[in-house]
Amino acid sequence: MARVAVVGGGLGGIAAAVRLAKIGHEVSLFEARAELGGALGSHTRDGYTWDAGPTATALPGAVRDLFRKSGRPLDREIDLVAVEEFREHRFDDDSRVVLRAGRAPQEEALRDAFGERVAAQWLAWTEASHEPWEVVRKEYLERPWALDLVDRSVRDLLFTRETLHRRVKRSLKDPRLRVIALHHAVQGGHDPRNVPAWWGVLDYVEQKFGVWTVPGGLGRLTEVLTKRLRERRVEVHLDTAVTDVAVRDGRAVGVTTASGEHGAEIVVCAVDPRRLPALAPLVARTMPALPPVVCHLGLAGTAPDLPAEIVFHRDPTIVVRRSGSGPDGGVGATLLARGRISEDPVTALARYGLDLRPHVVTRIDENPRELVERLHGSPYGVAWQGRRTLTDRLSTRTPVPGVFAGGAHAAPGAGVPFVALSSALLAQEVGPA
Repeated sequence: MARVAVVGGGLGGIAAAVRLAKIGHEVSLFEARAELGGALGSHTRDGYTWDAGPTATALPGAVRDLFRKSGRPLDREIDLVAVEEFREHRFDDDSRVVLRAGRAPQEEALRDAFGERVAAQWLAWTEASHEPWEVVRKEYLERPWALDLVDRSVRDLLFTRETLHRRVKRSLKDPRLRVIALHHAVQGGHDPRNVPAWWGVLDYVEQKFGVWTVPGGLGRLTEVLTKRLRERRVEVHLDTAVTDVAVRDGRAVGVTTASGEHGAEIVVCAVDPRRLPALAPLVARTMPALPPVVCHLGLAGTAPDLPAEIVFHRDPTIVVRRSGSGPDGGVGATLLARGRISEDPVTALARYGLDLRPHVVTRIDENPRELVERLHGSPYGVAWQGRRTLTDRLSTRTPVPGVFAGGAHAAPGAGVPFVALSSALLAQEVGPA
């Protein structure tokens, strides 16, 4: 049994803590804020509740595996349900398309919206990602990433010089499809000209596995995982900021806080490593991905019925998510805005044809700086700066003996499924007690 100190109480830290505790380690978790969950939490105001971060997730198997490998299966704790129509894309020519899981439903939707030829382009785009996805899944998501552990064919795929922007331009002739194919990169705070081409597998993943959520909001996962921390006897320290990793004789021996040093044989960094002086030099060539402008709206019961997610592909790009509930039949909506934001996103949305202003009862606004300060780091992880990002950001095992990394700022990256998978990689590297 090893003493483990986990730094960070977001999904990455909680997932790492429960997995390592389940395989026999003595785990302490340190969170600088007064509550757990990080971006996977909730906001409340005036009787309304919103998901603070994501409202749905792809790759549901990653979440199910987290629960199964840390205690009881997910379906014995909470329901994970498919979002049938997971995203509606609207364009500046007033055309639109609604995407669902499955090859046939996407083909039908695109054919009805844009015609046979455009639908065929999209199917060719997603089908081309089948083989790259299998490689990424086996070599990057399901085992700890290390350049010297993969063969040349894997390196050639992951370190391709072709960018997502270039491949999309070459593969998709319809400008609306190009915008859809670049959506994940743009919404994640990345410049598609810096994102490797294989990242296009995310469209294939959504088509094949669908998008899933939890009744009452994805933030409820934090409630269930907090219970799991207690069941696994993880010692949780809230309002306790870790100021650094304690290193002696070249090896981690614990973490330091305002109250002193807490000894540990293993330290897991599940926060932005720039916050920890012992690790900051290791990621000096990286930069965090910029979050969007966020606006949580409490809407009266007379508000129009909103789908799960609408993306308005204009400038600024605005994503509207159905993200919560309120009193007297009220609903919660969250707006995420990126681009040239020169006006209130609610006003811009009205110009786009969706006027929610008469129905707004309450709201919470958060700019990127405020969000990063509240969470002590960007929940969007590390920005892609070309293929070198694969080696510039931390992998599961860091160069400092005894220090491991997980969460949005380490491989395999940000997003609920990838953060959950990072905890599985940590359990592999640390091993059972």
